[in-house]
Amino acid sequence: MPASALDSMILRDVVATAPMRHLFSDEHRLRLYLDIEAALARVQARLGVIPPAAADEIARHAALDEFDLDRLKRDTERIGAPVQPVVAQLGALCRDDLGQWVHYGATTQDIMDTATALQMRDAFALIDADLVAIAEALADLARTHRDTPMAARSQLQHAVPTTFGFKMAGVLAAVLRDRERLAALAPRVLVGQLGGAVGTLASLGDEGPAVHEALMAELGLGVPEIAWHTARDRIAETGGFLALVAGTCGKLARDVTLLMQTEVAEASEAAAPGRGSSSTMPQKRNPVSSVLVLAAVPVVRQLAAVLAEAMIADHERTSGAWQSEWIVVPEIFCLAAGVLAHTRALTAGLTVDPARMRANLDITGGLINAEAVAMGLAPTLGRAEAHHLVATLSRAASARGRPLAELLMADETVTAQLDRDTVERLCDPAAYTGAAGVMVDRVLALHAAAPPPRAFALPRSPGAPPA
Repeated sequence: MPASALDSMILRDVVATAPMRHLFSDEHRLRLYLDIEAALARVQARLGVIPPAAADEIARHAALDEFDLDRLKRDTERIGAPVQPVVAQLGALCRDDLGQWVHYGATTQDIMDTATALQMRDAFALIDADLVAIAEALADLARTHRDTPMAARSQLQHAVPTTFGFKMAGVLAAVLRDRERLAALAPRVLVGQLGGAVGTLASLGDEGPAVHEALMAELGLGVPEIAWHTARDRIAETGGFLALVAGTCGKLARDVTLLMQTEVAEASEAAAPGRGSSSTMPQKRNPVSSVLVLAAVPVVRQLAAVLAEAMIADHERTSGAWQSEWIVVPEIFCLAAGVLAHTRALTAGLTVDPARMRANLDITGGLINAEAVAMGLAPTLGRAEAHHLVATLSRAASARGRPLAELLMADETVTAQLDRDTVERLCDPAAYTGAAGVMVDRVLALHAAAPPPRAFALPRSPGAPPA
C-alpha cells in the first residue's frame, strides 16, 4: 500500500506531477538500466571488446517486458542494490554463452549514476518548460501592472509606494536567473559514469577511455574528466539548484497569501467552484496553490541538505552516503515539480484588484508618502531636520486621524518651503514610485531575449537508437 504523499493515489498529483513521477518510476529506471547495458554492449562490440553477436543478443533482450519484476524485487532486497539482479536476468535471457558479456567492465554504480544523469536530463527539460511558462505569466502581470501603484511593505507594514508590476518583475528576474543557473549547471551535471570497480577502468585495459567516450556519445551525455563515484558535488549542486527554484516560488507564494488576507484583498488566486473552500466556514476562499508551494519548499530545502551531506563519502566507494541519494533524488525532483506546477497555476490565474490597492494606499491619510515629503524639504531644511519635522507631523496626523497634507499645510516651516500644489504632489502615492517603471522595462527586455525551453541532451552518436 502507498504510504507517502508521492505515492498516494489521493495526494500524488497534489504534491508532484505525473511526468516527473514517471521519470523516477521503477519501470522507467529499469528501462534506463537496460538501455545503458545495451548501449555499453554496442560500443564495446564496435570497438572490438566483445563479440558483435553478444551485443545483438544483449540488445534484443534488453526489454522491460522480458523481466520478472517480482524476482528483481526479491533479489534486490537480498543483494542491497538493483543492478546485479538486472544483469543476472539479462544474461540468463541471452542464448548460448553470450550473456557473459553483459555489463562487461562496468560496476553497479556506473549504471545507476548514468541512469540518474539520464533522469535528470529529462527532468531539467520539464523544469525549464515550467520556468518558461511561469516567466511568461509573470511578464504579462508586470507589463499590465507596470504603473499600478500599491503599498510596498516592510516588516508587514506600509513602507513607501511601489507598483504591482515592479513586484512581479522582481520575481520574474529571479525566475530568469534560475533558468540561467540551470543552463550553466547542466553541462557540469549531465555526465555519465563508467569507471569499473574504483574508477580506473582497469578491467577494460587500454580500451577503457574509448569505451567510456563512445558510451556517453551513444547516450547523449557528457564525458567526465575522471570517475566521480565518491565526488558527489554534481548531485549536491543539483539539489541546491532545486532549493533555489523552490525558494523563488515560495517567495511569490508567501506574498500572495498575504495579499489574499481579508484586510488586504489586493490579489487572489484564480477562483473555481469549491476551490479553497472551508469545511465549516461557507464564506472562506482560502489560498490553495500558494499553501501547497509553501508546504513543499522547506522539504525541498532539507532534501538538498541531505544531498550536500552525501558529499562526505569514504575513499573510492562509499558506504551509505551514495545510497541516501536513492531516496532523496526522486523525492526532491518530484516535490520541486509539484512546486513549479502550483506556481504555474498561481501565476496564470492570479487576479489583481488595482482599486483595492489604491484604497489601501490611502488608509493612512498620506503617511505612506512621508519619505517623499521629507525628501522634498531636505534641500532647504537639511535631511536630518526635514526627517525630524515630518516624523513629528506624521505622529500628529496619526494620533488625530487627519491627512498628513492637512497638517503639512498648517505648519509654517513647511509652507515657507512648499506651496499647496507641491505638498499635494508629494503626498500622492502614484507620484512616488521612482524608477519602478524603468526597472520593469529592463526585466521585460531580459525576458524577451530569453531562449525558448531547452532540451539538454547532447548530440547522440550516429546510429544510436532514440532515447
